[in-house]
Amino acid sequence: MKRVAEAWIPTSLARFKMITYADQNQDRMPHIAIVHENMDPDKAVLVRIHSECMTGDLFHSLRCDCGKQLDKAFELVSKENGMIIYLRQEGRGIGLINKLEAYNLQDKGIDTVQANEELGFHPDERNYGDAIEILKDLKVKSIKLLTNNPDKENAISGSDIELVERVPIVIEPILENMKYLQVKKDKMGHIFDTD
Repeated sequence: MKRVAEAWIPTSLARFKMITYADQNQDRMPHIAIVHENMDPDKAVLVRIHSECMTGDLFHSLRCDCGKQLDKAFELVSKENGMIIYLRQEGRGIGLINKLEAYNLQDKGIDTVQANEELGFHPDERNYGDAIEILKDLKVKSIKLLTNNPDKENAISGSDIELVERVPIVIEPILENMKYLQVKKDKMGHIFDTD
């Protein structure tokens, strides 16, 4: 994977450099780093590693908290000169088509973990190795990781990047995503407190 293209992106919150990473120059689904213009790689950088969730991030689905987490992450990294790494691994790595099939199974009464397994996948197919490579390319040596997911913590802890702190990103549950969030906590070990 290599850095392919980059450009400045002004937003309502701050000015960011958008940097794409892919194996080939013409890859239509590159990973993306959104880096605050004042990010200092010699300090502990606030980083959100966010896996693509088209339904939540773009179409504001209430089935999950992904879009709200992304909005909150933008707010926080804007204030703290941080960055977001946007990994193109939709649906916990199973892709959009399979994710929608999993939604149909969930509508019949099973949870998100069971639905993925019923479709022949692990509960979570994601990998964070590319995020670590992006951090290294950007010369980031230590981070404050904006996450509730212990798998992301473990990935960073097992790398050359120093994990200074886990910063919780807690979104208030609503009726439509309460069961989903409970499964993330009970079956996937996600941490939803502010400790």
